[in-house]
Amino acid sequence: MLKQFTTLALASALASAAQAAIPVYGFVVKNTYPHDPQAFTQGLFFRDGYLYESTGQNGKSSIRKVELKSGKVVQKQDLPPEVFGEGATAVGNQLIGLTWTSQVGYVFDLKSFKLKQKFEYVGEGWGLANDAKHLYMSDGSSFIRILDAKTMKELRRIQVTAEGTPINQLNELEVVGGELYSNIWGTDVIARIDKDSGKVIGWINLTGLLPKDQRGTSSPDAVLNGIAWDGKSQRLFVTGKLWPKLFEIELVPLKK
Repeated sequence: MLKQFTTLALASALASAAQAAIPVYGFVVKNTYPHDPQAFTQGLFFRDGYLYESTGQNGKSSIRKVELKSGKVVQKQDLPPEVFGEGATAVGNQLIGLTWTSQVGYVFDLKSFKLKQKFEYVGEGWGLANDAKHLYMSDGSSFIRILDAKTMKELRRIQVTAEGTPINQLNELEVVGGELYSNIWGTDVIARIDKDSGKVIGWINLTGLLPKDQRGTSSPDAVLNGIAWDGKSQRLFVTGKLWPKLFEIELVPLKK
């Protein structure tokens, strides 16, 4: 029922966008790179020339450092087999990662991948991003938790809405140019969110980026999920769970 409600809410929001002031963006593919088709991508970010990726599924969860052009995993740390890895981000020299239902997060040294500490939170962990001062955490609902980036303690929450309609199933997150981008789980849509108010200020429609028959698997889990921003070169990367490709895209406003 939750998934059905989410689909209806998203359809309503996109319909509202066509009549209101919420812009909708398409895309142009600038470059295509290989991506591990066995990687159940949960979190993705770009740092110092490399992609960092967190993967999920019990017994297969990991954090990885990946060469962009080759897709080669050059460093990897497996998570305990009993946890299901989720979103990840880097603050300073620390890599912070979530788990789905274990209610525990991990802090690793970004260079060595050595575990430094654990922290706890209530409920599910989905996506994670940061703007150096704050962490932004999704849990599958329409709410984004804002945490202190040093202590990982929750400070407050914002509800993500489009023309007053709550948008559920917020998943992988990335801070891009002061905005918060969020995959909407199970769709080919990314929401551009004002991270102070929670209002959707744009939709990115990635329909057709990688058709389902090209995803290399018949798994219904092979959905869009993974956003990384290279702020220095102004490059936007996207991929999905179990996808064989990762894309660098440029956003293009769609005419109403």
